[in-house]
Amino acid sequence: MAQSGYNSRDLRRRPRRLANYQTAMPHTQTIYSWNVNGVRAVASRGQLGWLHERGADVLALQETKTHPDKLSATLHRPNGYHSEWCAGDVAHYCGVATFSRQLPLAVSRGLGHPLFDTEGRVLVTAFPQFTLYNIYFPSGSSGPERVAHKLAFYAHFLDVIRPRLAAGERIVVLGDVNTAYAPIDLARWRENAKTSGFLPEERAALGEFFAAGLVDSFRHHRPDTAAYSWWSQRTGARERNIGWRLDYIFVSENLRDSIVDAAIHPDIVGSDHCPVSVTLRLPGEPS
Repeated sequence: MAQSGYNSRDLRRRPRRLANYQTAMPHTQTIYSWNVNGVRAVASRGQLGWLHERGADVLALQETKTHPDKLSATLHRPNGYHSEWCAGDVAHYCGVATFSRQLPLAVSRGLGHPLFDTEGRVLVTAFPQFTLYNIYFPSGSSGPERVAHKLAFYAHFLDVIRPRLAAGERIVVLGDVNTAYAPIDLARWRENAKTSGFLPEERAALGEFFAAGLVDSFRHHRPDTAAYSWWSQRTGARERNIGWRLDYIFVSENLRDSIVDAAIHPDIVGSDHCPVSVTLRLPGEPS
């Protein structure tokens, strides 16, 4: 599988000193996820400044649309953060990145399948208290063939994650899932019942995430809140809040009780998506 020059060995081990890593991890971690729809454009407009202002411990980006070799040093590795990037074979398409205050113990890219690993959609970073999967799930909006590809991607992701969940690993999965699960998750669900992103088969496939043991942190914390993370740019939908909740942060069942807060941040602009976040109170003593 090609990953644009990256070393793709599974969970590549870091040779750096990690003796004090466990005690260095903050007791509470706030994790953000944002589909930026082009990271260089967002950065050029100064729309990543909130990263430090809000004290994010982890920021996962999707749809970066760039190779890290094309970035300035300050964007490639923001001050105070370690960074990992995954770019696909096609320039200016897909791509994900993860910024973290803590150095990952290990890193891998892709899901281990050539059908899904050429677009730069998956970046896995392992920390002492959880493993984070930053994923830009495929869209099915271009037609039935792409819907089928999206569902196959979902299924293979579950094949990868189920054994890890069954083994009791603490896991965070986040990103643009490209599906609204329930009517509360989009403003006009009746009109979109036959639209990709809310098709019955897509919703059923997303339901398998929950059956496998992943918890939707936002819906767990805010069961009755109608809030959206994506708006069409063609119709002024954001101003009218006619949106969809397409961006999720899932946690494994053994992290359910660690959820302190989960939120959507429509005040942060720069993309057709806005960031989503979760705050976890993690095992161990605070630093």
